[in-house]
Amino acid sequence: MDVLKHPMQPIPASQLESLMAALDVNFVRLAECVVSPGWRLSVTATDLPGIHYNLAGMGRLIVGKGSPIPLAPHTLIIVPPGCSFRIEVADRNGVFGPLRTVNSRWSEIAPDDIRRFVAGNGEREIILICGYFRASYGASIDLFANLPSPIVEMFDARDQVDQKLKSALAELMAQEVGSGTMTAALLKQVLVTILRRSLRTNELWTERFSMLSDPRIARALTEMISRPGAPHTVQSLSRTAGLSRSAFMSRFADVFGTSPMTVLRQLRMRHASILLADDHLSIDQVADLVGYASRSGFTRAFRGAFGSDPSDYRGAMRRQVDGKHGLASYNV
Repeated sequence: MDVLKHPMQPIPASQLESLMAALDVNFVRLAECVVSPGWRLSVTATDLPGIHYNLAGMGRLIVGKGSPIPLAPHTLIIVPPGCSFRIEVADRNGVFGPLRTVNSRWSEIAPDDIRRFVAGNGEREIILICGYFRASYGASIDLFANLPSPIVEMFDARDQVDQKLKSALAELMAQEVGSGTMTAALLKQVLVTILRRSLRTNELWTERFSMLSDPRIARALTEMISRPGAPHTVQSLSRTAGLSRSAFMSRFADVFGTSPMTVLRQLRMRHASILLADDHLSIDQVADLVGYASRSGFTRAFRGAFGSDPSDYRGAMRRQVDGKHGLASYNV
């Protein structure tokens, strides 16, 4: 059944609240981009969406072969995955060509590294915070993966988006304990602000975030996200969606490109990784909380998702935390 042949209904606010709360957000790379008058900064594509916020100056940003997007202070642009872009600043006569060009490649920057991309002679005009991020629920459920075109939003100083992104940049540069958590929280606040604007009309939500374009399937996804350890089955999830089993399977695959049980397993493993890193529950307790009746079944599933046993994963997380604190690590 093709969901696009049927009238769309808004996703209830309570479901959207649950989906936004459970969204896992992380910066992968972050940089400051500075461009002088008469210069162009060209950046190659990556497989992640990019977020670009203009702190100061006037210019334009061009995604791929698209039309120029005007840049003024407090302009925020989310660039879809797989798209190159360029930032251009007119010369002192207001002319955009010919421009001197600097080419930069994100692939040359290690994850979690902070860089400064500069195109020009030191005279600043455009100053942007640019970064790439993940916003997902599981290995195959990325909210921005199929974004069809850039999202462009204008903010102002009262929204404090610039302060959140500056704080995220400062956190990553400091590399203190908890920096990853802080930057993720700050980025999530920015994304939720953008998503709120996208939800002003159902048409914008459907156009931008096709993975949640079917409210019935979104209802089942919300149930899986909010209760990953519950004894879900295809039959119980189809009842939650208000669909027959066959219609549910077909529509779920249309939206996510995989089966409900595959998505549920990913959500359970993500939840398990959080519980293991917290280090307060036994592995048997973690297995039970994420819906596995036996430790052996849980271990097999976890190994398939993360490439290591739950106990080894927990030990690695503990050593990572101890290393950030400058402590020696002991096996207990």
